[in-house]
Amino acid sequence: MAATQKIIVLRFSAMGDVAMVASVLREFSEQNPSAEIIMVSRPAFKPFFDHIPNLTFHPIHPKTIHKGIDGLYKLYQELRSYKPTAIADLHDNLRSRAISTFFRLTGTKIKRINKGRAEKKALTRQHNKVFKPLRQTVERYADVFRELGFNIKLSHQINKSAQALPKKAEALFSDKTTKKIGISPFAQHIYKVYALEKMEEVISSLSKVGYEIFIFGGGKAEQDIAEDWAKKYTNTHNLIGNFNLTEELAIISNLDVMLSMDSSGMHMASLAGVPVVSIWGPTHPYAGFLGYGQLESDCIQVDHPSRPNSIYGNKPCLCGVENCIDLIHPETIVNKIKEKLNG
Repeated sequence: MAATQKIIVLRFSAMGDVAMVASVLREFSEQNPSAEIIMVSRPAFKPFFDHIPNLTFHPIHPKTIHKGIDGLYKLYQELRSYKPTAIADLHDNLRSRAISTFFRLTGTKIKRINKGRAEKKALTRQHNKVFKPLRQTVERYADVFRELGFNIKLSHQINKSAQALPKKAEALFSDKTTKKIGISPFAQHIYKVYALEKMEEVISSLSKVGYEIFIFGGGKAEQDIAEDWAKKYTNTHNLIGNFNLTEELAIISNLDVMLSMDSSGMHMASLAGVPVVSIWGPTHPYAGFLGYGQLESDCIQVDHPSRPNSIYGNKPCLCGVENCIDLIHPETIVNKIKEKLNG
């Protein structure tokens, strides 16, 4: 490609999806060093992109200055100053379509993600379900750049590179002999969350083994739960509310393994190069949202003809009296983590 190629990349939410974009852009930048990337997303997600060469982060403020069609036109005017040669719409929502339309009127090349909505509907419907692995979301992202004329081959490998720990976390990692486990037990949708009393059993068992446990992700309510666990179980630390996203990513990069729901915790660990043991309920890795470079063999899930019934986890399980995620025994999770750490 010509040295003047400038691509505006649009992906505003959700947190896990944006983290997956960062994994793709890291490899895209390595393979296309002459291309410049302008990443447009919410300001909170900027740390995902801090270490990607030739990338400029441009924030969108959809609730204030970029609200409504007038706000989006203002964002378009801001982005126009970069003089982009192409737009990669990795979101395909009303906002990204509006911005793309403004650029299309000036003759700028636009390519948009194919989300595979029909095949995802077939995967999740209750009757005549078509149960097969769909194209991975990261490959759907990469397809957009391929359609723009770029070469990109994803490795689907995680690359662990421990970052310097924040000063206030150094003491937590002072014992170099103990294995470090991150746990991200919460999710945006309640149906993706493993029962907290069972998660507590997992934490109790891991604590008894002597592993160092770090709890990530959530707001004030989740912080209170994590604080309670940290008080009850030795070598267990609550990180919620104590570190910013940049610091959390640095801490995660020093872990040996992450335990996560089908949530942003899994994708942050992928970005940090850390293997993930993941727990799945009404969603399924076949939908294409398994963490970048993670293994399906590390997914803990129950086989049931009604699974999956949701792509995003915003619908309750249809597996009968008991939710499928509740059929997973804490011992199964503990044994899988031990297997990862000793393998």
